[in-house]
Amino acid sequence: MHDDGYFPRRSSILRQIQEERLVGLFFGQRALCIGALAPLNFIGTATHTRGRLTPFKRLARTGKHFETVFFGTREQADQVLKGVAAQHSHVHGETPDDAGPVPAGTPYSALDPEAMLWTFAVMADSAERFYELFVRPLSRGEKEGLWQDYLKFGELFGTPRDACPGNYRAFRQWYEEMLASDQMFLTDEARYTGYSVAFEIPMSRLRQPAKRLHDAVMLGSLPPRVRELYGLSYGPRQQLEFLAGAAVIRSSRVITPSRFAVGSCAGDFDRVAETERRRIEHGERTPQVRPGDFPSAAYSSNKPLRGARPSGEVKHDLAGRAA
Repeated sequence: MHDDGYFPRRSSILRQIQEERLVGLFFGQRALCIGALAPLNFIGTATHTRGRLTPFKRLARTGKHFETVFFGTREQADQVLKGVAAQHSHVHGETPDDAGPVPAGTPYSALDPEAMLWTFAVMADSAERFYELFVRPLSRGEKEGLWQDYLKFGELFGTPRDACPGNYRAFRQWYEEMLASDQMFLTDEARYTGYSVAFEIPMSRLRQPAKRLHDAVMLGSLPPRVRELYGLSYGPRQQLEFLAGAAVIRSSRVITPSRFAVGSCAGDFDRVAETERRRIEHGERTPQVRPGDFPSAAYSSNKPLRGARPSGEVKHDLAGRAA
């Protein structure tokens, strides 16, 4: 029998949405940018990752892992899930310093149900956002189907279903309350990393015009609360650039043949990682976190650190720079 994986093409709304390459190219960056607002999630990930010097290599690897679960056979997905479970079993500890609402000594674990829920909730929200922005609006039933598929995705990674909102309406209410709450907080490293992932993706010089379009759309796609916490300015000019950029991308999708518009983004992920590698080899600027850049998890620095943005003073422009 044909193995169409955990998310069969003919019945899974998640697969339909994630197979749109425009969604695949945007949703992961936005999800990580928003995800960094949860201190326990970010501190746990940052403390146990080996990707601080090559964040986009790590992002590319994660993106390909997720695509294997989305699109691969069950055997292929199970291999990824087994490897991720082994990695997550080692991600636990205590916060070394105060981080906003999280006091020093707070335990964290990659297997904590709330942490796991937040991780795939920002993915579901970002996938929905970009599909509706670039392709078409989703019906209520499709939104419900997407959330139910993401609940299944979370379960595959070990998230207990009873720890999650059981339907789309409950998910949306919980998610909006989370974004508005004082639980959202950026450490210095989270601010730098979240901004860099969203707006400093390594692209070749030939792709810089596309980069400007990418950044305008990424900025406008973020919830106002997220832009506020990152210190990203957003006024009438940025709103017009966002709407124009989204319209251009949406129009291009209409005329793009399905064989190019639908499918895996693995090749694109690899090109980003390769551009990052070349920049590092040639001593060119690319986002990195080196030992000592952020000596404390606490958000307490008032001076720019190596490669970091001054806290509360980030001003975004279309070239993805900070002034």
